[in-house]
Amino acid sequence: MKSILAVLVGYLIFGLPSAALFLLSGIDPEQPVELEFRIWSTLYGIFFALLGGYTAARMAGGKELWHASAVAVILALLATISLIAQPTGSSIWSQIAALGFMVPAVILGGIVRLRRMKRKDAAQRTQQNSKSI
Repeated sequence: MKSILAVLVGYLIFGLPSAALFLLSGIDPEQPVELEFRIWSTLYGIFFALLGGYTAARMAGGKELWHASAVAVILALLATISLIAQPTGSSIWSQIAALGFMVPAVILGGIVRLRRMKRKDAAQRTQQNSKSI
């Protein structure tokens, strides 16, 4: 149950802000938009994707990279389905951005968490070793 919750929360950390961005801005992601908005929204998505991967890995309590990867797979699957389901002539920039930038960012979030844990463990071992001397 903890694994499912970690993956779900990780995805929602990405998905909810992304949905809110388009809802609140009134911009339809299926329509052509200005380059400036595409760049800004892609960076916004990358941030929340990274945070979602990190959070899934942190909540997991083990197999951190596996949990972040599960979030990435869900994101990739949904972006691919959306890409395939797009009507002819619709803009596909948001799906391409998700597949090209946000999916890797989710995995990077898991890697960041894993590296932080390894550094923390190494620091604790060093501290314990210095106390035993």
